[in-house]
Amino acid sequence: MPEGKRLRPGGAREVGERLKLHRRQLRADGRDYTVITLRPGTQARFSTNHYHGTWHVLSDPHGAVLLSRLLWGLSFQRRPDTVVIIDRRFIDPNPFDAEQGSPIALVPAELTYLPARTARQLSRRLAVPGAMSGTVRWQTWGLAGAVGEYHDRRADRTWWQQWHPGEDVRAAEVEQFGGLLNLRGSASLLRSWALSVATMADYAHEGMSYTELAGPKWELCRSDGEVQTFRDYHRRVSDATVSRREVLAEGSVPAEAAELRPLVWRRNELVRSRRR
Repeated sequence: MPEGKRLRPGGAREVGERLKLHRRQLRADGRDYTVITLRPGTQARFSTNHYHGTWHVLSDPHGAVLLSRLLWGLSFQRRPDTVVIIDRRFIDPNPFDAEQGSPIALVPAELTYLPARTARQLSRRLAVPGAMSGTVRWQTWGLAGAVGEYHDRRADRTWWQQWHPGEDVRAAEVEQFGGLLNLRGSASLLRSWALSVATMADYAHEGMSYTELAGPKWELCRSDGEVQTFRDYHRRVSDATVSRREVLAEGSVPAEAAELRPLVWRRNELVRSRRR
């Protein structure tokens, strides 16, 4: 940021229909990629974890709004080899046991091929300071209308009367490789995910809401992926971080992460009780 320049007070939380993002041109595995990233002043934070065989993207309601706009805008992208990456600057330890989350890649299946080796190279090169190629206005026209139509049809209970073609899930994927949690889908599926994420707060229970990221591997009681938000997400991250630090300081820590996690989960209750 040039000396003397300051972010506008409300700019860091702005997630309107013309979201401002950064664009970088990076070369990996002999191909030129257009990588869209969040601006440094962005306040939204995310994390990830793998639980019950499902990858989760974790945030607060503000983060969900931002994620829905990233998915919606990407679904209309026409430039080949474009990817949106929520890089490590915006990734927290997870709010359960404070294991570090992974950067997140949003990949348009019809336009971008992103194998593990390429994903790893892009993630590493994003971590190296460098000049950005420019600032882009991320257009998300139509999302507000889709959300409104969804609410209208739910309110008058006519949502089942209009047939909509199914999303193309053949190339869908929610999987971690190359150091990134990859959310990959066709344009129709990215829009479906965006709408689900944008409306997930309608079904919040005690400050928590979630929505599934369905794809070809969907099973009863288990989806390909999930977005989960907590109203007190940041407090949960802080408490889990304290819990993990205290458990590790006690010595005789299990070597296996699967054995360490329950210790941190139990310690979370003690940490929260000290705050009451």
